Amino acid sequence: MFFNEVLIKEIEQVDEHTDVVEPVKLMVWNDNVNTFDWVITSLMEICGHTLEQAEQCAWIIHFKGKYVVKKGSKKKLKPMREALTDRGIDATLEE
Repeated sequence: MFFNEVLIKEIEQVDEHTDVVEPVKLMVWNDNVNTFDWVITSLMEICGHTLEQAEQCAWIIHFKGKYVVKKGSKKKLKPMREALTDRGIDATLEE
């Protein structure tokens, strides 16, 4: 077997023995205060988005009123939400 095949089999075995937990969603809400540049910069610095990802998120937030900018564990996303709100960006966690 190749290394990748062994790794895949090990992952499948672990998956069989763990409960699948739905990821938490980091939702960013539109407002009339923050600029596109500020939201884009914040998403890049806090969430690790590329420039293109952050720009797309900002446009969706603007037109739809909200957007899930990241999914993951609550432990990982809670500090991101706090960092965004510390910058004045309205963000929530949704389970």
